[in-house]
Amino acid sequence: MARNEQLIRQHKLLQILERSRFGRTLNEMRGDLVDELGLTSLHTRSVRRDLEALQTAGIDVDSHETGRGKVWKLGPNFRGTQRITASVTELLALSLGRDLLYPLSGTPFWIGIESFWSKIRESMPEAVWQHYEKLRQILYVRGTPAKTYRKQEGVIKTINRAIQQHRVVQAEYQRPGEPGPRQRKIEPYGVVVHQSSLYIVAAACEINDGPERIRQFKLDRFRKAEALDEYFKLPVDFHLHQYLGESIGVFSGGKPKNFRIRISGYAATWVQEDPWHPEQEVEVHQDGSITLKVRAAHDLEILPRVLALGPEAELLAPKSSRQAIIKTIAELSKKYRD
Repeated sequence: MARNEQLIRQHKLLQILERSRFGRTLNEMRGDLVDELGLTSLHTRSVRRDLEALQTAGIDVDSHETGRGKVWKLGPNFRGTQRITASVTELLALSLGRDLLYPLSGTPFWIGIESFWSKIRESMPEAVWQHYEKLRQILYVRGTPAKTYRKQEGVIKTINRAIQQHRVVQAEYQRPGEPGPRQRKIEPYGVVVHQSSLYIVAAACEINDGPERIRQFKLDRFRKAEALDEYFKLPVDFHLHQYLGESIGVFSGGKPKNFRIRISGYAATWVQEDPWHPEQEVEVHQDGSITLKVRAAHDLEILPRVLALGPEAELLAPKSSRQAIIKTIAELSKKYRD
């Protein structure tokens, strides 16, 4: 049993009570905890002790008899301290962020977004809400992929729980081009949102050491996931933000390389309008062209961007990456020759 299991249960209990306007019975809360935390067993006595611990901590949780039995709910003092206020501008910003995160539909993160948005809606005076809705008509979000993670809802719940509890995950993982899914055991460290897709940063259990041990697994490729009764220790020198810090996209873990790309004056404006990396360097030439200097951990973060610019861009360095793009261009030329 994980030492922080009781703390996790209590935190989840608060979430369950917050979204339940009419309260929950002990049996109902036990069922919620088993379902949402993926527990194999849980007694109602443990649920009662967790509720009493919350009360001892000063959280306003009370109980009363109803037609369906004794129910527990958050008291008025708790709700009063959690009152939410927002200006029209803040509502606009939140609603735009909600639209941008729609591809996360089906994940616990989206459930949290919707729950928070509902609380805001209930807290807003009608006049403020009407003013917000009027202004929202002139703002529209486009460009988000037409995808959701509803099919992977169970998978992401399992992995998210395993991250919190430091549990090893047994997964069926289907890589592109392979005839069927492979069995993988991973130690999940964190979740990354990249271009509206979710990636799991995890250590591959079959690799004992070295930079290749930590990898990025795309959530779309998980077919099944099971949290095992095996626990791991997060490396003391691992920090997710630092690990991905020098990466343009989601690729990381290897030694970053210095890329130099010559871009014509015609395409230079596009690159300057939409930078590839916050720390990129741009050298401007007299003819309007530029040389872009950027660090990245993987060729796949750079080569597709260079190819997308066609003849307007030339990869100058490193040599190995230049050879890779020459090979790609030769294969494309052969394919389109006829």
